[in-house]
Amino acid sequence: MWFVNLIKHYFPDRFRIAKLTKWPVVGKMIDHVLFRGDDVIYLPRDNVIQIHQPVAPREDVVLPSQVVDHFIEEAKYRWIMNVCFCRDANQCKDYPIDLGCVFLGEAVLRINPKLGRLVSKEEALAHVRRAREAGLVHMIGRNRIDTVWAGAQPGYKLLTICNCCPCCCLWKVLPHLETNMSARVTKMPGVSVKVTDRCVGCGRCTQDVCFVDAIHMEDGHAVITDACRGCGICVDVCPAHAIELTVEDDSFVDASIARLSPLVDLK
Repeated sequence: MWFVNLIKHYFPDRFRIAKLTKWPVVGKMIDHVLFRGDDVIYLPRDNVIQIHQPVAPREDVVLPSQVVDHFIEEAKYRWIMNVCFCRDANQCKDYPIDLGCVFLGEAVLRINPKLGRLVSKEEALAHVRRAREAGLVHMIGRNRIDTVWAGAQPGYKLLTICNCCPCCCLWKVLPHLETNMSARVTKMPGVSVKVTDRCVGCGRCTQDVCFVDAIHMEDGHAVITDACRGCGICVDVCPAHAIELTVEDDSFVDASIARLSPLVDLK
């Protein structure tokens, strides 16, 4: 718990600390301790996904959230955090603080019970569904920093599912991290986000919307850079419906599952 309290105390300084990773010696140490072996994927919101072209919602439409549901169903152990550390430390006013991370795998048995609880498959699925309904964005993958603060070892038996908001998420530090560390958090395979000619230059998408500051204005027009992780929040907030998120590969869910499955033993 002392480590958890330390993280909360220094959470406001996370951007300054992230910049230290660009110092060669300090960066190598932080990389080794907190990022070694990481592979984390941002999942787009279900309601902004388009497969080649806009489609009406149907039961048979493949959705990004199915990646999360797949691993919850596969795992032997499921753990829900009582609160989201990021929103709690940042005193978030816009999103529910009680919708904490979900951890999967045998390593959860070593997490301090004061921080959360073991749950059934049905409880975990209901939890992530609530997170989506609240407008939160899923991140999923092997995330070494969670094995460190939670004491959840071994790392290959812990899969993290974060429920992130754009105002408080720890990973807003990505633009400030050393390049190799930042590159371990990526967009979902096959996802593409673009600004169309419908953009009216209102700038709404640049106002504390993007997790990674990947949108800016050029000559009165929004531009999305390669730093985009494809969460889709900008699609939702654009009043002119000028931003489109599409998936160019119908097997994007299977591709994501195949990429993450070898990283963690969930049995």
